[in-house]
Amino acid sequence: MNRLRADIERYYQLVGMEGPVTRLRLFLACLNPRLVPNVFLRLSEFFFKRHVMLVSKFFSMLNVLLFGIEISGRVEIEGGLFLPHTVGTVIGAERIGCNVTIMQGVTLGAREPDIQCTVSMQPIIGDHVLIGAGAKIIGRVTIGDHARIGANTVVLHDVPPHAVMAGIEARILELPQQEVKDESSIH
Repeated sequence: MNRLRADIERYYQLVGMEGPVTRLRLFLACLNPRLVPNVFLRLSEFFFKRHVMLVSKFFSMLNVLLFGIEISGRVEIEGGLFLPHTVGTVIGAERIGCNVTIMQGVTLGAREPDIQCTVSMQPIIGDHVLIGAGAKIIGRVTIGDHARIGANTVVLHDVPPHAVMAGIEARILELPQQEVKDESSIH
């Protein structure tokens, strides 16, 4: 539960609350709508690591139903995670570092359908990374520490530390072959 404590302490730091994080503040934070998804995430992780999969899945499903965020308990997420808005967010990564902020509508996942959540196909997110609203980080890519991913950015390749990324990488990869008609058969 140290990671949950780190999540809560970071939240208090971001909102400018001063003073020590007492047990009462920790308890009250667990009732805050911005932190309840973190509580469910950390409970899902806790039970996943103890191989109590049904309970882990229960907390994961609560996050989907109540907050619109899909996070597997098997994703290794360090402390200090901040999810200011959760709706439409899918987090399928191998690892997420400490003090990462993930905005709404973000997708972290494999390039192909991956029902088993194979970690070797998932992104790795470094420490102190900001991922903007609607960003998509797809495939086995690494996002370096302190990187910033802009809103609606599509990331398909590794991002170096401290980089700022923006834009969409879509391009034509393949066109179907056209049949060439014989002009003499047209007359």
